[in-house]
Amino acid sequence: MKALLCENFGSPKQLMVRDTASPTINENQVLIAVKACGVNFPDNLIIEGKYQFKPELPFAPGGELSGTIISVGKNVTQFSKGMRVLALSGWGGFAEEVAVDANRVFPLPEEIDYLSAAGTLYNYGTSYYALKQKAAIKSGETILILGAAGGVGLAAVELAKLMGAKVIACASTNEKLAICKEKGADFTINYLQEDLRKKIQEITNNQGVDIVYDPVGGLFAEPAIRSMAWKGRYLVVGFASGNIPAIPLNLALLKGCSIIGIFWGSFAEKEPIESLKNMGELVNWMIAGKLKQHRYKIYSLENAADALQDLLERKVIGKAIIKIGDWVEEQIEKSIQQSIPKQEPIKNDSNQIPSIFKDKSVLKDHIGKNLGTTAWLKMTQERINQFAEATMDFQWVHIDTEKAKKYLPAGKTIAHGYLTMSLASHFFYQLISIENINSFVNYGVNKARFISPVPVDSDIRMTASIQDVAELSNGAVKLFLNCSIEIKGQEKPAYVAEIISMIF
Repeated sequence: MKALLCENFGSPKQLMVRDTASPTINENQVLIAVKACGVNFPDNLIIEGKYQFKPELPFAPGGELSGTIISVGKNVTQFSKGMRVLALSGWGGFAEEVAVDANRVFPLPEEIDYLSAAGTLYNYGTSYYALKQKAAIKSGETILILGAAGGVGLAAVELAKLMGAKVIACASTNEKLAICKEKGADFTINYLQEDLRKKIQEITNNQGVDIVYDPVGGLFAEPAIRSMAWKGRYLVVGFASGNIPAIPLNLALLKGCSIIGIFWGSFAEKEPIESLKNMGELVNWMIAGKLKQHRYKIYSLENAADALQDLLERKVIGKAIIKIGDWVEEQIEKSIQQSIPKQEPIKNDSNQIPSIFKDKSVLKDHIGKNLGTTAWLKMTQERINQFAEATMDFQWVHIDTEKAKKYLPAGKTIAHGYLTMSLASHFFYQLISIENINSFVNYGVNKARFISPVPVDSDIRMTASIQDVAELSNGAVKLFLNCSIEIKGQEKPAYVAEIISMIF
């Protein structure tokens, strides 16, 4: 296979495309045929030997990629050969093939193309974690984004606007700021031509900003923190300028503000459930057309070193993508708009998918309204086998592929009906999120009907609406959702039911 190899730590100019052996995988890894790979700031740090991790030489940079699975290790059950995926490899992505730990690989919905997927995880994952978990951004707050035309910066502009904030985007050229305006920035500041502090004071009527998102560091860090409002949050995302600023800590004292470090990689490792939930929300927004990366340029593997050099020289606006090989992606049969129900989803302050409610008291206002539709999920044989093992229900129609070819009408095994039913909870959390509650328990179903069998390798998804909300004497709320799980390409649904949840 071909790979862009770093044989000695240094600049992008010393990288060379070489023929090298395909990677081998261990029992917990998958081997991926790479379609595309995102270009990120850590890639340059890694080849310079300045990153937290130093891979053994020679290696290929590239830690964010999309592609198809070639093979899986013996302990890997959630993926199979041929599946479309996106992955966080750390390095190795600027190559035709890469081995990745299975827990760092994610299914790729067919509504998202390989090139878009390769620029999703690092930028949007970092920015969403920063805004949601660390800044706890609220609708109506004002956020200042430094380096707003870079990868994570532009993602932060989109996300902050989507989450209801007033966005001030800062960049070094008017061309970059024009892109920020296209992505939703309310105000822009060219910090090479304008006085940053004075401009912030003018925009905020001397009130200051609630949040500073800083992936740059350097000269503008101190004036930004001096422009904070009381109880503001200063997010330390990175140091693209190459200069780690020395912040006078008395400013934090005087402003009553917090200085918060953002290390998304550690968050994803230490809090995997929350990280996966974030990824699900981001993917749903992408499918719904609410997030779309600005693509600077597509480079070939042979020109990938130029992409890293352009990133170093601050030429890249948005995302640079490496396309591996000469392939053409098949057109998706349905447009994104066609794949979403015609019913209007519930409106909320930030117009998000999933529908986000500020607390349980507002649920009654939305009885009878549609929550939307989830992403497609493939019903793989591995998933069917796992369910059989968990339930000890080994009926041949579910697990015996050879017998199914001979005796079943479609020649395929079919998923257990109770497996389809159990996936309603999986889909549930893609559709609804309720803030300021103690616990949320899905505990039962009413009026369940199994209408159509689900053959192996079918794609399924769920649509749901709020049927009723009952307030209980102990302050809890009982939530009833009407749900329907459909099979792609079939008119009749696989399963319909009323899901019952308790919210405390």
